[in-house]
Amino acid sequence: MSETPLADEHFRPRKAARGVPLARGLSTKLILLTIVFVLLAEVLIFVPSIASYRLSWLKERLGTAAAVSIVLVQGDPQSLSREAQDDVLAALGAKAIAVRDSGISRLLVVADMPPKVDDQIDVATIGMGEEMVGALDTLLFGGGRILRVYGPVGDSDKEFELIMPDRRLRAAMLTYSRTVAIVALLISVFSAALVYAAIDRIMIGPIRKMTRSMLTFSEAPDDPGRIIRATSRADEIGIAERELSQMQERLQRMLAEQKHLADLGLAVSKINHDMRNILASAQLMSDRLRQVKDPTVQAFAPKLLRTLDRAVAYSEGVLAYGRTQEATPARRRLRLRLLVEEVHGLLDVGQGIEFVNAVDPDFEIDADADQLFRLLTNLCRNAVQAMAGDSEEALVRRLTVSAERTGSVSRILVSDTGPGLPPKARENLFAAFRGSARSGGTGLGLAIAQELARAHGGALELVESAGGSTVFAVTIPDQPIRLERARTALRHPA
Repeated sequence: MSETPLADEHFRPRKAARGVPLARGLSTKLILLTIVFVLLAEVLIFVPSIASYRLSWLKERLGTAAAVSIVLVQGDPQSLSREAQDDVLAALGAKAIAVRDSGISRLLVVADMPPKVDDQIDVATIGMGEEMVGALDTLLFGGGRILRVYGPVGDSDKEFELIMPDRRLRAAMLTYSRTVAIVALLISVFSAALVYAAIDRIMIGPIRKMTRSMLTFSEAPDDPGRIIRATSRADEIGIAERELSQMQERLQRMLAEQKHLADLGLAVSKINHDMRNILASAQLMSDRLRQVKDPTVQAFAPKLLRTLDRAVAYSEGVLAYGRTQEATPARRRLRLRLLVEEVHGLLDVGQGIEFVNAVDPDFEIDADADQLFRLLTNLCRNAVQAMAGDSEEALVRRLTVSAERTGSVSRILVSDTGPGLPPKARENLFAAFRGSARSGGTGLGLAIAQELARAHGGALELVESAGGSTVFAVTIPDQPIRLERARTALRHPA
């Protein structure tokens, strides 16, 4: 059979993909992103920090200059030798020291007075924004500028002033920046390790477990031992684990059912040839029955012939049904009541079961005769089998087929007075092998009936199912009229 290699290939497990390399794993990405984000946060902290360091450094130098200035003001500045002045200025890294008292400025110590000042900094009134801009400017572009730093120190009413190059200031700021960078890197690595340890336990580990489960399950989806065991977590990871476990279980059942169908198709195909030969012989013998003059034989011979013809057609369509879907319906206008009578004639209706054909004799439906016959046969046979299990004589056991039309839509109702469908059958109503209402059933009848209804552009639905009443409705719309064909028919009437 041509379907066998395809079926084998379909169920042959593919080799699972290899694990994710460490360089592309979630763990590596998590650590790197944590380090980068912490470093970015440290950069945002670094700018005000380096600005504060610069201002503190300048205030410290200005405070030392103030102490020297007070000593010189109380004594005689001229008594300080040139060598001593140079030592004081060298210690402060300044070019000159001055003091302003009562609006009068006095230059106390000076050496190599620069011709101009590049920047002036008032340590008392400088704002945070100006402070940060100045710090970045000194850090990036400083090293050769002359600064004038001035302001009060402590509770003194005097204002002190320093003229100094920014070389030492920039060197100190660079040293501070390197220290901050090393500390920030250590904090980033430490934070990344802590974050990774926490998230690995909470998220990455379970995700890795689900990934391994999917890979191992894909290698052998028919092995129940490869289904993931869900934990009792109540968060999103727990929900994902449970959903994955249920999905794997459903997939395993579906694969088993499909394999069963493939095996069934193979078995049916093996007997298909012999079955056609047997049915052909039965047709030849039934043709001879027409020559018998017995009225009883003449009454049953047409039904027997039609039944054999349908059996041959079903046998011919077995392989096509297994390969694809049902054939496209060959739709014609049918008298539904006569088709329902044929269904009644084929059913094995036992004693106590009443069959009611409530279809109006003039009711017409646009459908494929053979496919609609199969659809109604499946529904009616299920109803008869459901009611046949009731042995109590007082129970009303009635199967009714009726029809109604709304516009261009026909609706066929198949109702019975049986015990109703159990909850399990309603949950998997149109699923093969799961929607059977009786023990040992396959559930194929309703699955096939639904497929035939959909092939007509319609639907099959359960309208009611309770003790004493089960109603199925088959909805089939008429074929849409093609505009060109309608115009042709009007121009050239038959």
